[in-house]
Amino acid sequence: MTASPNIGSPALDSALSTHVPPVAPCLDALTLAHREAAYSRFVQRVRRRYASELDCLPPGAPVHASMQACLAQLLNRGLAMPAALRVLRQLVLERLVVLDCEQGAPLQAVTRAVTELAELALDAACTLAFAELDDLYGAPFSEAGQRAQLWVIGMGKLGARELNVSSDIDLIYVYDQDGETAGNAQGRNRISNHEYFGKAVKHIYNTVGETTEHGNVFRVDLALRPNGNSGPSAVSLGALEEYFLVQGREWERFAWLKSRLIAPAACVRDKSANGLRGAVLPFVFRKYLDYNVFDSLRSLHRQIREHASKRAAGNPGRANDVKLSRGGIREIEFTVQLLQVVRGGQFPELRTRPTLDALQRLCKANLMPPATAEALATAYDFLRRVEHRIQYLDDQQTHVMPTRDDDLAWLAATMGCATVCEFLRTLDAHRETVAQEFDILLGGTPGGGCNGAGCNGKNGAARSAVDSLQSVLPQLPVAFAAKVAQWCEHPRVLALREDARLRLVRLVERTGAWLEEGRVNEQAALRLADWIEPLLRRESYLALLQERPSVHERLLRLLGAAKWPARYLLKHPGVIDELASQQLLTDRFDALQFEAELENRRDALRSTDEDDEETLLNLLRRAHHAEVFRTLARDLEGVLTVEQVADDLSALADTMLRVTARWCWGRLKNRHREEPAFAIIGYGKLGGKELGYGSDLDIVFVYEDEDENAGEIYAAFVRKMINWMTVKTGEGDLFEIDTALRPNGNSGMLVTSFTAYANYQQQRGSNTAWTWEHQAMTRARCVMAPTLPAADSSDPGLPAAPRLAAKGGETQGSLPPEGADPALGRPGGGVALPTSQASLSARFDAVRESVITAERDSAALAAEIVAMREKVRAAHPVRGAMFDVKHSHGGMVDVEFVVQYLVLSQSRAHPELRLNTGNINLLQRAEAAGLLRPGMGQAASDAYRVLRQIQHRARLDEATTQVDAALVASEAAAVQALWQHVLGTPPGA
Repeated sequence: MTASPNIGSPALDSALSTHVPPVAPCLDALTLAHREAAYSRFVQRVRRRYASELDCLPPGAPVHASMQACLAQLLNRGLAMPAALRVLRQLVLERLVVLDCEQGAPLQAVTRAVTELAELALDAACTLAFAELDDLYGAPFSEAGQRAQLWVIGMGKLGARELNVSSDIDLIYVYDQDGETAGNAQGRNRISNHEYFGKAVKHIYNTVGETTEHGNVFRVDLALRPNGNSGPSAVSLGALEEYFLVQGREWERFAWLKSRLIAPAACVRDKSANGLRGAVLPFVFRKYLDYNVFDSLRSLHRQIREHASKRAAGNPGRANDVKLSRGGIREIEFTVQLLQVVRGGQFPELRTRPTLDALQRLCKANLMPPATAEALATAYDFLRRVEHRIQYLDDQQTHVMPTRDDDLAWLAATMGCATVCEFLRTLDAHRETVAQEFDILLGGTPGGGCNGAGCNGKNGAARSAVDSLQSVLPQLPVAFAAKVAQWCEHPRVLALREDARLRLVRLVERTGAWLEEGRVNEQAALRLADWIEPLLRRESYLALLQERPSVHERLLRLLGAAKWPARYLLKHPGVIDELASQQLLTDRFDALQFEAELENRRDALRSTDEDDEETLLNLLRRAHHAEVFRTLARDLEGVLTVEQVADDLSALADTMLRVTARWCWGRLKNRHREEPAFAIIGYGKLGGKELGYGSDLDIVFVYEDEDENAGEIYAAFVRKMINWMTVKTGEGDLFEIDTALRPNGNSGMLVTSFTAYANYQQQRGSNTAWTWEHQAMTRARCVMAPTLPAADSSDPGLPAAPRLAAKGGETQGSLPPEGADPALGRPGGGVALPTSQASLSARFDAVRESVITAERDSAALAAEIVAMREKVRAAHPVRGAMFDVKHSHGGMVDVEFVVQYLVLSQSRAHPELRLNTGNINLLQRAEAAGLLRPGMGQAASDAYRVLRQIQHRARLDEATTQVDAALVASEAAAVQALWQHVLGTPPGA
C-alpha cells in the first residue's frame, strides 16, 4: 500500500515512466536523463495531485522552520491540521527526491528533513490531543497537584535522527505520574491518568498514522513498548522502571539505545523528561563490560535472517534486501550497537545515537581500526542512499532492489554510476565488506567457539553442564582436574543459569586442550580457576572469555607468568577486556591521549547529568586500573624493560595527579580563582620516575597565593585531593599518599606556601631541613604546577647562591621515610614540563639546584650519609648467607646512597650531576667527570640494573628479594668497590 493510494493508478504510472531511455545494463552508459526526479512514480503523482501547493514549501532543503512555514500556509488554505500534515509530507518528500537524485544532497540532509517532519507532526498531534481531551476530561494531575506529562519516545532511526524517506516510526508513550484528571468544566468525566493518556495515544495516531485521501504522515508502530502488542499503549514511568528490572530483555537494550524524547516540544525544551534517563541508562548500559549480549544479538540476527528467508521463499527478488540481507544496513547497525552496549557502561563517550557518529567514536576509542570504520561508514552512506531511491520509486516501505531494468537504470544513474553493472558491483563490494566485519565480530556458532583441540562443545547438547564438567576431568592434569572437580558441587556453579554453566564447561575444555598442546602451563590454569571462582556470579566474564579466545589465551599467559597479576586481576577483573586490544603490545602509555580520553568521558557524563562525585571517582579508578594492567601485560610479555615500566607508571601517576587536581578544584566550594596557584612536588619513587606496581606516592603540596584565606582554601583542596585518591570505592582506590617529606614532617602543615618551603630547604631561619631531606631533594621534581607570573630577583623563593651548612654536625634522630630513598636511574634528560607550568616549576628547580649545589664539608657529609645508611641497614636485617638485592652490603641502596653523596658533594663543581636523570646515568656522568675510576661507574650501573631486574621479578611473583649470594657475586662486588672508592669501608663489612 502506498501512502497516497488515491493519487494515481499503476497503469498510468507505468505509462508515464516510459520516457526514460531503455538500457542494456552492462553496455549502455547512463545519462543525466536517467537521473531526473520525474522518473519516480511517487513524484509524478505528487506533481499531478498537489501542483498548486508545491510552492508553499520554501526553496532549499526542508528544515523545521521552512516546514512550519509551509504548514501555516496549508492551514490558511482551509486544510485541517491532520490533512495539512499529510500534504506537507507529500511536498517534503517530493523536494527530497529532487535534492537527492538531481542535486546530490548529502544523506544527512535527507534524514534530518524526514526526522524534523516527524518531530513537527508529533508535536502538533500532541497539542491537538491534549486540547480536546482537556475539554472532555480536564487536565491530568499527579497526587502532588502538578500536571502529569506524556512523553513521546522515538525509537530506532527516529531516535537517532536517521529516518528514511518512507519509514514508519517506532514510538513508546510514557507518562510521568499516576493520578486522575480534574474533570470538565462541570467537574464531571474524571478519569485516571492512565485512561487519559491511552486516549491521547489513539488521538495522536488518528492525526499522524491514519490513512486518508492524502495518505498518512507516518505509519506508527508501538510494538517496542513494554510487553509488545499485549502491553498498554501508554505506560507510567514507574511501571517502565519495574519492567526494565524484572522483564527487560537483551534485545530491548539495543532498541532503547537510540531512544529519544520527540514530543511534546515543550518537554524537550524544558528537559522535564530527565527522570526517564535514570531508568533507561542503567538498563541499556551495564556497570561492567557486558559480553552476554553477543548471544542475544546472534539470536536476534538469526531470527531476522530466517524471517527474511521465509519472505523470499515465494519471491526470490526479496532476497536482495539492502537492509535485512547479508551485508545490509542492519548488520552495520548491529556491529556498532553491539560495541556500544558492551562498553558504553564504562565508556560514556560511546553513548551516541547516530550510526555514523558512533563509528567515529568507536574508532577514536581504538575499538575499531580506522580503515574498518571508514569502510563501514562509506558502506552505510551508500546503502542508505540506495534504500532511499528504492522508496522514492513508489513511496513504499521496502528495502528490496527493484527488478525492472528501467528502475535499476534510474537507481544506478542517481547513485552516480556510469552503468547498471558498475552500480551492482559497487553494491556487492560494500555488502561483502559489511558481512565480513559482522561475521568477524559475531563469528562462530551461538555460545562461542572453542578454538582448541578436544573441545567440540557437544557435551551440553545431551547432558547437563555439571555432567559435562565431570566428563572432561579425565582430560585434565591432576591438579587442575581436582580444582574443577570441586566445582561440580560448588554452590556458585549450581546457581548459574544453564547457558552460563555451559560457557564454564567450554572454557575448561579449551583450557585443557591448550594444556595438552603446551600453549599454557598448569600453574596458569590453576590461577585461572582461582580467579574465576569468586567471579562466577558475574556471568559477563565467562561470556567475554568464551567470545574472545585470544583474550582467554593472553589471560592464561599472564596468570602463568607471576602471582601478583592474578591478585591484581582478582581485585580489578574488568581490566581483562584490555587483552582484546590490538594495540596492547605495540603501544606505550600516551599521557596526552589518556588525559584527553578522561576529559571526553567526563564531558559525556556531564551531558547526561551523571557527573556526580562517586561516578567520577570510579571513572578515574577504572581508567587507572586499565592502564596499569596494560603496562603489566607488556611487562610480562617482555615488550618493556624494567626502566620503561617505571617510566610509564610514573607518567601515569603524574597524569592522575593533574586530572584529580583539576577536577577537585572545579568542585571545591570555596575556590576563589579559575586555576589554583598550586604545585605538587614529587619525591622518592615518583620523583625519580621509578614507580612500581602498587607504589605509594611521596608528595609535598605548596601554593603561592596572596589571598588572605589561601591557607584555608588550599588545605581544603589538598584534603579533597587526598580523599579522592585514597578513598576505596567499589572500584578500589588510586594510590596511597605519603606527605611525610613536607617541611617538619607529619607535624608540619599539610600544604605550605612556596616561600616557606623554599626558606626551609635553603636553611633560612631557625626551622630548616635536615641532611636526609637534602638527600631526598636529589631526586625531587615538580610533578604539576599552574601558570604563575615569573618571580623577580627579590622573590625569596629564588636562591641567591646560599651556603648550606650541616646542622650542628648532628644527624636526624629517626630513620628517613622509606620514600626518601634515592632515585633509581636510567639514561635520559631533565624534567620536561608543559610551557604553562614553567614558571612555578622553574622556581622549584632553582630551589632544588641551590640545595644540591650548596657548599658542604665533604667529610662531614660522608659521615652523615654513612651513619644514615647503617640505620637503614639495621632496620632491614638479612639473616643467614642470603643476599638481599636491596639492603645487603653491595645492594641497590648502597648505589643510591653513593649517588646521593656524589650529587650533594660534587654538583657544585660538576654541573652535569645536577639533573635528576637517575642513578645509572649519574654514575656514568660521574665516571666521565673523573670522580670514579675508569670502568667503575659502568660496572656499578650494570650491576644496579641487574639487581633491579631481580627485585622487579621477585615482587611480581610475590617472592623474597633475598637470593643466593653466589648468584649475584659479581654485581655485589662491583657495588662494594664503588662504595669503597667513594665512601670508604662500610661499618661491619
